[in-house]
This record gives sequence, structure tokens and C-alpha cells, in this order.
Amino acid sequence: MGMEAELFKGRTAIVTGGARGIGLACAAKITAGGGRAALWDRDLARAEQSAAALKGAIAIEVDVTSETSVAAALAATEKRLAPPDILVASAGITGPNTTVATYPVDAWRQVIDINLTGVFLCNRAVADGMAKRGWGRIVNIASVAGKEGNPNASAYSASKAGVIGLTKSLGKELATTGVLVNCVAPAVVKTELFSQMTEQHINYMLSKIPMNRFGEVDEVAEMVAWLASSNCTFSTGATFDLSGGRATY
Repeated sequence: MGMEAELFKGRTAIVTGGARGIGLACAAKITAGGGRAALWDRDLARAEQSAAALKGAIAIEVDVTSETSVAAALAATEKRLAPPDILVASAGITGPNTTVATYPVDAWRQVIDINLTGVFLCNRAVADGMAKRGWGRIVNIASVAGKEGNPNASAYSASKAGVIGLTKSLGKELATTGVLVNCVAPAVVKTELFSQMTEQHINYMLSKIPMNRFGEVDEVAEMVAWLASSNCTFSTGATFDLSGGRATY
């Protein structure tokens, strides 16, 4: 446990969507490594419940689609903890499972707003401070859907492709500052988001995974933890697969 317990000592992390799922698993990994974590979530009650179970965690209500809400959450994090060293941008929704031809325009906008603009606003809010301090790790949660495009999930696929593009762009912008920006692209992972999808869509995604199982949130957190740590030194603007053999490029 020695090294593991100290991996995030003195580090402060922001984890969006930190109340549950992948975000919570990442926050748990960071706090177990001696770091502190601000769980940013729109569900404050659930975030407070989750934070109470983790040593060194706090809960902050945020709407990632709002520039003013993100700025307020950052100010609250800096006041209650410290300026962030790490951002894990995990907040996301799936949107409906339907064809492009029948996709509701409002639902499209909501998915893009949360999954892509939300990631942009959070990355934008922390990037400058991290660069000035000379160290930072940004890890954005993308998806294999952003590389391959899942049928009947056009907004989700497009939003995650956008996250990959944003990550590559910001990674290059910050490459010489000590701030590394990467994303992970999981295949479907068992979380409460399953409740937003049809059984048909879930079965389709399982059929695409050679290991013939879904990912676990702790498996994502393991990779995110490495990317968020000082052990990661020469990877930036990159996309890391967690797909059970699905991803082919």
C-alpha cells in the first residue's frame, strides 16, 4: 500500500459527476491515495452522501452547462479545499436511444450541452490556474462511442467524439506547462446510466465487447488514477481505451 497510499498526497481534485458511478469511483481512488476531492454534481444531496463516505471529500452543487455555476463551484472549491491540481470531468447523460431521423432536437441540445460544453467549461475554468502553478492533470471521460459511433445514440456519440477532439486540442495547448490533458474511452460500464438506456441498446453494446462483459467503475478509476498522478509524465492529448477488446483504433 505504501506508494499507493501516498500517490495523491497534497493534491486537490475536482470530480464532476462525482456523486455516483465512474466519478465517485475516481474520487474514492484519489482520496484513498491521500488526496482531497470536491464532488461536483447537480444532485447535491447525493453528492453530500457520497462525500461523507470518503475521507477528504466535499460536495459542491454545480450545473456544468453554466459558466457562472462552474465559476462559483471553482471558487467554493478553492475556498474550502485549495486550487485544483486535478480535474476528472465525468458528468454526463446518455440521452434517448433513437434514430437521427427521430431524435428530439431538445434532447440533442441537452446531451451536447452536458457532455461536451460542460466538459469544455470545466476544462476552461481550471486550465489557466493549473498552467500558472506549473502542474496539473485533466482527465476527461469520453467513450468508445466517440470513436466508433453507436447507432441510435447519435448525440451521445457526437458529444464523446467532441470530448476526444477537445482533449487533443487542449493537450497540445498546455503541452509545455506541466499540465497534461488526456481522456479515457470506456466501452459500456455498469452504472446507473443503464436506467437511461433501452435493453435492446444495452444488449447491442455487450455484443460488441470481445471479453463479453461490461466494464466496472473501479477499472475505469484505475486508469484515471494513473492519468491523474505524477506517474503519468509523457502522455498528453491522448485517448486511452477501456473497451474489453472492442476498440480497433
